[in-house]
Amino acid sequence: MSAVGERNAFGLGVADRFRILTTYRTIAMVGLSSNYFNASSFAGIYLDANGYDIIPVNPAQAGKVEILGRRVYRDLAEAAEQHVIEIVDVFRPSQEAPAIARQAVEIGAKVLWLQLGVVSEEAAHIARAAGLEVVMDRCCKIEHARFFGGLRTIGLNTGIVTSRLAMKQP
Repeated sequence: MSAVGERNAFGLGVADRFRILTTYRTIAMVGLSSNYFNASSFAGIYLDANGYDIIPVNPAQAGKVEILGRRVYRDLAEAAEQHVIEIVDVFRPSQEAPAIARQAVEIGAKVLWLQLGVVSEEAAHIARAAGLEVVMDRCCKIEHARFFGGLRTIGLNTGIVTSRLAMKQP
């Protein structure tokens, strides 16, 4: 373990994750679901509400539905024809991550971000060899909420449950 609270040495440190989330604003979410009860949807809705440009990538849904009111792309190459993609956020099984990492390199992404439970040293090596930063086994939404105060007991910013101390009124 690299620091208190770090689960593994696969991803970047806290300061780097903070820098990534404050520097880059365009996120292609590979595997973003149209099912609003899916974890990827929670993350997409949260990040969209916090000012990120979310680009849905889901080959099974491309051309059939919109997700978050946006066109769904079949792959990163198709999405990159219309958008400059900075972060590729992967909500797919670990065995699919190397192919997605290759696509991220081809489109000129800056960061390959593998979600909670998605661990692929091969994908990390592919991305790092091409100069991409890699975050692995972490959630963009949870990290953003942790840094900027949006995390509550169930992981949603409900505005009702809070752990913050009451502020003195002027």
